[in-house]
This record gives sequence, structure tokens and C-alpha cells, in this order.
Amino acid sequence: MRIGELAEATGTTPRALRHYEQQGLITSTRAPNGYRVYDPGTTIRVRNIRWLLEGGLTLDDVRVFLPCLDGDVTAGRASAKALNVVRNRLAVLDARIAAQTVIRERLAGALREAGETV
Repeated sequence: MRIGELAEATGTTPRALRHYEQQGLITSTRAPNGYRVYDPGTTIRVRNIRWLLEGGLTLDDVRVFLPCLDGDVTAGRASAKALNVVRNRLAVLDARIAAQTVIRERLAGALREAGETV
């Protein structure tokens, strides 16, 4: 499977796939013409990577899940290391939400002081 086919099958871009490969999350071989060739099973791995990224994890976080990226990442019991990654990511998100809430309240307060309804 060539990079364009993999991109289409997974809803991603060739650029993202090259980045995943550079980060060691997926691998390819080279055809005689120099094109990347991916194993069809890479489709599952890329879909799992994208699912984890869409869940708020970073590529560094995703590395922890490498042993289970070729199957159903939601089926098995999470390892202690995986739970720690998720716990840490949740703490980061909670801190960001708290900071954004403070900013929102400041802006809403300024509007209220100006006689605007929020």
C-alpha cells in the first residue's frame, strides 16, 4: 500500500504519515522507485494513533501504547504506564480549563461593567 492509499484509508495526510514514521510509530519499506510501501495492517495502527491523538494525547504519549496499536486499543486492560499517561494528560487539560475559565470571567466581568449582558 502506497502512502496516498494509506492516507485515504485512514483519513489522514501523507505528511502526517511521514511524521508518524519519523517518530517511529509506523514503518515502511521502499519500492524500487523509492516510494514508501506500507503493510496493509498499518491502517489499523494509524487509525489507533489518530484515535489517541483525537482523545487529547500527544505523539509522545502515544508511544506508551505501541504494544497494542496493532489491535483494538480499547479492548484490553490498560497498563499502569498507560493509566499514568492518561492521568497526566487529564491534569494538563484540567489546568488549561481552569486558566481559560479565569480569563473568561475577566472578559465577562469587563462586559458587565460596560453595561453589556453576557
